Amino acid sequence: MHIVIIGGGAGGLELASKLGKKRSNKKLRDQVQVTLIDQNDTHLWKPLLHEVATGALDDGVDAVSYRAQAHNCGFDFQLGKVINIDRDTQQVELAPLINSDNEVVLKTRYVPYDYVVFALGSITNDFNVEGISENCIFLDKPSQAMRFHKELLESLLTLDETLKTEPDASLTISIVGAGATGVELSAELFHAVEVLKVYGLSRLTDVHLKVNLIEAGPRILPALPERISANANFELSALGVSVLTNTRVVKGQADGFVKDDGELIASNMMVWAAGVKAPDFMSNIGGLETNRVNQLLVKPTLQTLTDEHIFAIGDCASLPLEPNEIIPTNSRQRMVPPTAQAAHQMASLAFKNLTQIMNTNQPSSDSLKSFKYKDYGSLVSLSHYSTVGSLMGGLSKGSMMIEGRLARIMYVSLYRMHQLALFGFFKMVLIAISGRINKVIRPRLKLH
Repeated sequence: MHIVIIGGGAGGLELASKLGKKRSNKKLRDQVQVTLIDQNDTHLWKPLLHEVATGALDDGVDAVSYRAQAHNCGFDFQLGKVINIDRDTQQVELAPLINSDNEVVLKTRYVPYDYVVFALGSITNDFNVEGISENCIFLDKPSQAMRFHKELLESLLTLDETLKTEPDASLTISIVGAGATGVELSAELFHAVEVLKVYGLSRLTDVHLKVNLIEAGPRILPALPERISANANFELSALGVSVLTNTRVVKGQADGFVKDDGELIASNMMVWAAGVKAPDFMSNIGGLETNRVNQLLVKPTLQTLTDEHIFAIGDCASLPLEPNEIIPTNSRQRMVPPTAQAAHQMASLAFKNLTQIMNTNQPSSDSLKSFKYKDYGSLVSLSHYSTVGSLMGGLSKGSMMIEGRLARIMYVSLYRMHQLALFGFFKMVLIAISGRINKVIRPRLKLH
């Protein structure tokens, strides 16, 4: 049996690691092969990309090599970009691999499968707004976060030099989308300026950084309780972030965002973090049913509606929170949210169901477990200034708002849980210790 996992994000890499370790059983080692496919060489936990963008996190230190993880956990890794799936021949098609000199390193390849799991995550949805893709930076993957980091350092260096002769000069960064990414990035930017003053850019102060956080809705963090939203809004405003709610952007251009009333929000750097969708090539891939944001429609067992041999987990899967829920007229069905905790829970269930299939070779939905999403709450980090959020479900009775140091500890623990799933307890502890040591011996911010 050959299980192919497409996408090495939080859910995909966790699933590949668990299935690979499962093959340590001698009986399964000879019968089961697990292959992970990703277009990148390394993995970074997506909720931390805003820290890579500002330099608070060093991708060179924290990135996980897919090949090393494959060796350690007993699965195979193939570098490549999936472009199609042939369900008749049960093959996944990979695009040619092109190097930086535009030379073909690997020709088109076809990977056979018995079962395939789509775990591609999501990309930013620009909603076809004019000029957005040409003028904005997205934070979907490490390469984009590193591009932002490079431009940020260059812009702040230029600003520091300009301040010699123009003391009122400033750098304006505008972020569209006040979800977790936009809110956390806004706070991290002020922390970056604060740290860079220590490393030679002594003319910079908070006054010289202008951050606009733009949200079309009535409040920031719309997916979280209103109390948390209000608390985060207060903290951001205290830092100096200009929070613009009920503000709809209709165009992006080189010098800023254009609002629906025609006013220009002048900007030096522009980030779009207003929505997510599955990659465009996923639309009806292999004849599978997809929704308007290219997510695969799946059953509670996480198998696609069309093919029991194909699973989908994480942001690229569309599953109702309550499949049998009666939806009132003019209301939208509540879906499993595209979050890291949902991807982790889906990976855990997919592992159980694929293990069941390994043991019985029966893909029938009747013999597999159904997914039940558990909301353990949400946490938002405002850099080292504050952390706010709520604990729910199994972590507290009902819902409990937390903030400050306790919230920060819980926020960090989410990443540790991801590392625990990948590496096991002992290695996770060593990585945590190494991280504490690096805080002492390495710069407080990535400076290159």
